[in-house]
Amino acid sequence: MTLIGWSQTLLFFALVLALTKPVGAYLFRVLETDARPLPRVLGPVERGLLRLCGVAREEEQTWGQYTASLLAFSLFSVLGVYAVQRLQHLLPFNPQGLPAVGPELAFNTAASFTSNTNWQSYAGESTMSYATQMLGMTWQNFTSAAAGLGVALALARGLTRRPGPEGRKTLGNFWGDLVRATLYVLLPLSVVAALFFVSQGVIQNLAPYHGVTTLEGAKQTLAFGPVASQEAIKMLGTNGGGFFNANSAHPFENPTPLTNLVQLLLIFVLPAGLTYTYGKMTGDTKQGWALFAAMSVLFLVGAAASYAAESQPNPALAAAVAQDGNLEGKETRFGVAASSLFATVTTDASCGAVNAMHDSFTALGGLVPLVNMHLGEVIFGGVGAGLYGILMMAVLAVFIAGLMVGRTPEFLGKKIEAREMKLAMLYVLIFPLVILGLSAVSAVIPQGTSSLNNAGPHGLSEILYAFTSGVANNGSAFAGLNANTPFWNVSLGVSMLAGRFLMMVPVLALAGSLVGKKVVAAGPGTFPTQGVLFTGLLVSVILIVGALTFFPALSLGPIVEHFLGAAGKVY
Repeated sequence: MTLIGWSQTLLFFALVLALTKPVGAYLFRVLETDARPLPRVLGPVERGLLRLCGVAREEEQTWGQYTASLLAFSLFSVLGVYAVQRLQHLLPFNPQGLPAVGPELAFNTAASFTSNTNWQSYAGESTMSYATQMLGMTWQNFTSAAAGLGVALALARGLTRRPGPEGRKTLGNFWGDLVRATLYVLLPLSVVAALFFVSQGVIQNLAPYHGVTTLEGAKQTLAFGPVASQEAIKMLGTNGGGFFNANSAHPFENPTPLTNLVQLLLIFVLPAGLTYTYGKMTGDTKQGWALFAAMSVLFLVGAAASYAAESQPNPALAAAVAQDGNLEGKETRFGVAASSLFATVTTDASCGAVNAMHDSFTALGGLVPLVNMHLGEVIFGGVGAGLYGILMMAVLAVFIAGLMVGRTPEFLGKKIEAREMKLAMLYVLIFPLVILGLSAVSAVIPQGTSSLNNAGPHGLSEILYAFTSGVANNGSAFAGLNANTPFWNVSLGVSMLAGRFLMMVPVLALAGSLVGKKVVAAGPGTFPTQGVLFTGLLVSVILIVGALTFFPALSLGPIVEHFLGAAGKVY
């Protein structure tokens, strides 16, 4: 560990903190007001897209209508991405003549990109044509991020809105949120980011792959393609799917330490900004800063633990070479500090992009990404998913606080009663049920264990990591698992859809239940939700729920592997 290494994390966090308020204010402006930028240019485009969707500009939906629109759009997204892969050999922009993608892999990839997971059981440069990358992956990176942002707004509206006239209980309009998030937020920021990446050496072309002869006389094929445009939204939308198999470790995707820093900022900028947007929606920005503070505490602890673990020598190489930290599986142009920070950020934000191989981390270094995901996509999280995830945990924290003082809990003046708690607990329980259930089955059947390259606790960690990554809609992987088999493609595809949509439905149902509640005035027993005390309680609830749920599985995986490694037993 070095001062320079620690300063990288502190510099990154300072930049995130500086961007949170202006980005959050902009998100509030374009998504919650009519004062949108460039009304003469973008206004007609917005109205035209809404007319194309058959939606009146001011039309709003109940939680059931919002949910139905979300699920219908997502279903057609899965079918569309699946069809593009199956037909890519017939489509243009396929200079390498790549064949159609197999049915199980096509299903897995369609489920992955629609659910904002971007798990990849394939090598992009040898499997997907340019048309598939653009029509399937890049397009879905925009819409899945916009859909998640819409769900977060719906929950925030449920908490902050008063009952409408004539008893109406609406949460906005899914199609309006989808269009505005894409048009005013994701597209312009992605264009700027893509141009920056091109200026730094990220490639952007439609040229055929190029054969070269290396200095040693070996033959090598350089893969090309429209990389910068996908790279920008892959990070900004917390998607994470790489154009190349090596993802952000590839020099064509992430060539310099500067591009590495910008990619990290793109991952956090919208989830962090949404906390301020939420504060603006409540009328008290301290409400948003309290959520930001809870996220920040969890992030900084994870980043410190990851850097400390990866600064230790790899026990598997200790007897063979002198080591200055664990450099195995890392790019030397980034080093231990930037690689550890990237692993922490990408699993905090359910992005899943990687600039190092997590399978090569030390046991405790690999534990940090697992714990980040096990906490439930609440440490900034995905675009939208981070905000609605931590708000669900905030509902649980407020309920616990209410039990402590013996009165019905209130959140922003709205009573949290039996229905709301059932929905919150359904949200909390779905997550570990799917992860642990599928992991347990896969660890004992041949179809699951035959894909492992490692035995013992590390093999269990690979299985646990795969389903955690799928259900948490993260997409990163312990690379020792061969997931491109019919069993793994189907099971992971199902887990990704479950982790996305089985958890979104309770969120929207909770929003629908809250939006119609009357607001009661704060009293002596009202628990404040904008101070240090609430932040501490929220962090404690998140840690307790995650620890109680997943600690036994983690004990059998990375924790026991750490102690075995210290005793000289490695996997």
